Amino acid sequence: MGRLSLVVPCYNEEAVIDRFDAATRATLDNLPVAYEICYVDDGSSDRTLARIRLIAERHPRTTRYVSFTRNFGKEAGMLAGLRETTGDAVIIMDADLQHPPELIARMLDLYALGHDQVIARRGREHDKPLRSALTRLYYRLVNSWVDVELTDGVGDFRLLARPVVDALLSLPEYNRFSKGLFSWVGFDTVSFDYPDTAREAGQSKWRLGTLVNYGMDGLFSFNNRPLRTAIWAGLALTGLAGLYAVWVAVTALAYGVTLPGYVTLVAIVVGLGGVQMVMLGLIGEYIGRIYYETKRRPHFLVKERRPAGPGRTPARHTAREPQRGKVV
Repeated sequence: MGRLSLVVPCYNEEAVIDRFDAATRATLDNLPVAYEICYVDDGSSDRTLARIRLIAERHPRTTRYVSFTRNFGKEAGMLAGLRETTGDAVIIMDADLQHPPELIARMLDLYALGHDQVIARRGREHDKPLRSALTRLYYRLVNSWVDVELTDGVGDFRLLARPVVDALLSLPEYNRFSKGLFSWVGFDTVSFDYPDTAREAGQSKWRLGTLVNYGMDGLFSFNNRPLRTAIWAGLALTGLAGLYAVWVAVTALAYGVTLPGYVTLVAIVVGLGGVQMVMLGLIGEYIGRIYYETKRRPHFLVKERRPAGPGRTPARHTAREPQRGKVV
C-alpha cells in the first residue's frame, strides 16, 4: 500500500507518550507496511518535547517531530503534522491512547478496499450522562444549520489518503474546524464504531469553556444562517411592533387614552435590547473571523523540527530568527 504516516499532536503528554509510542510501534511492526510517526509538540509546558527527542533517538528512521514556540491549539498541530508527513496514507491519532493503536490494521484493510477516508467513530461509555445528552443535542441542532454533516462520535481519529491530505492542505482559511473540513472535502468515506476507552494518564485538555468555543467554531465556520436569522428576527419584531401599535390605537379609540403599563414597557425595552445585543454579537463573531483571515498570520511558529532518517539532527532556532514566520 505504500508508506503510512501517523500524525500525533501532543500537549503536556509526558505521562503517557512513551506508552503510546511503544503500543503503536508494537502494532505497526506486525503490519506489512512502511511507516513513520510524526509527533507535534504543541508548546507543552512539561517534558513532552524531551520525551519525544528520546523517542527520535531510539527510532531515528521512523520518527520525525515538530515543536511549536507556544501552544497554538490542536487544529494547528494537526495542520503541521499533515504538512510534515510524506506517506501515501495518513492517520491522525491522540497520544493519550484513547485512540487504540490496534485499530490501525482495520483502517488499512478498509483503505485497501479503495476508501479515501476511514473514520473510527467512538462510543460514549465514559462520558457523564449530562455531557453525553448535551453533545447529542448539540449535533442535532448544529446539523440543522451547517452546510456539512457533523456526526456524533466522529472526531480526528481517521485515515486520510494522500489526495484527501492534499485537498485539506489546499484550503487557505485561518479559522480551521477540521471536523467540518474533513466532511467538506468529501471523497469516498467509510466509518466503523469502536468502544470508548479511558485515558491512560494525564488529564483531558477539554474543559467546558473549551468545548463551548469549539462548538461555536463548528456553528460559525460552515454557514451564515445566524445572520439570516437576525434579518428574520428583525422583521418579526417589526411586525409585532406594528401589531402592538394597532392594538394601542384601537384600544384608545374604544376605551379612551389610558396610561401604558410600566411593566409592559420595561419588558419590551429589555427584550428588544437583549435581541439587539445577540444580533450584534452574531455580526461581531463573523467580523472577527474576517479580521483574523485578513491578517494572514501563520497558523503556528516552529521552534524545533526533526525530519525522519538516519543521521538527522534537530533544527533549532530562536523565536527572533526570520525562519519562525516561514511556516504558515
